[in-house]
Amino acid sequence: GEERGKVVEMKAMHIDVGATSKDEVETLGVRLGDPVVPAAEFRVLGTGKTYVAKAFDDRVGVALLIDTARHFARAPHPNLLYSAATVMEEVGTRGAQTSAAVVHPDAAIILEGDIAGDVPGIKPEEASAKLGGGPTLMLLDRRMVPNLRLRDLVIETAREREIPLQFSAHAAAATDGAVIHLHETGVPTVVIGVPTRYVHSHSGILHREDYDRALRLLIAVVEKLDAPTVEGLVD
Repeated sequence: GEERGKVVEMKAMHIDVGATSKDEVETLGVRLGDPVVPAAEFRVLGTGKTYVAKAFDDRVGVALLIDTARHFARAPHPNLLYSAATVMEEVGTRGAQTSAAVVHPDAAIILEGDIAGDVPGIKPEEASAKLGGGPTLMLLDRRMVPNLRLRDLVIETAREREIPLQFSAHAAAATDGAVIHLHETGVPTVVIGVPTRYVHSHSGILHREDYDRALRLLIAVVEKLDAPTVEGLVD
């Protein structure tokens, strides 16, 4: 009936490790305050172009960071490039604040697992990005509007490289850009994403071609960010 249709609240859940006493729990090494994660394996789906795994928001961003760093390790960049795998975005963009305090960035590109709307129950006006349609450029979210010159640089670069680009906007969501773009006197910031179904679940799904295109776009944009270009974002 009505109770069956309710979502179980987190405070009503518990984890059963199969123990029958406190001593058995301690023998297993389980302690109060230990973190837990869902058991969810990475898998390749369908024709091999889509992947399913937990935490693509934002493990996909970390993957883009790593691949970009590998590229520029072989192809030096005229500016100093920092890659930051920030933590605790979902509970207050905490890692973004501390990272910005260390780096003092002149410009920032936030990498996200963006919301894909090509699933039942999501209206196009809520999330229009689709798997296989290319990376996304976030035009606004609840706490940030991107630097317009940096936004236009991303759009222009995607057009030059013939990379399909989708646009997203989220009135109820935010990213690490919320605090980074407000650091010190302000930091030109944009958000580039890889469309991901079922974000914040144990089974997010993304498309490999979207990832590869996002990587190509990211590298191409960073290659353009020499000192005069970065200075021109705020002049």
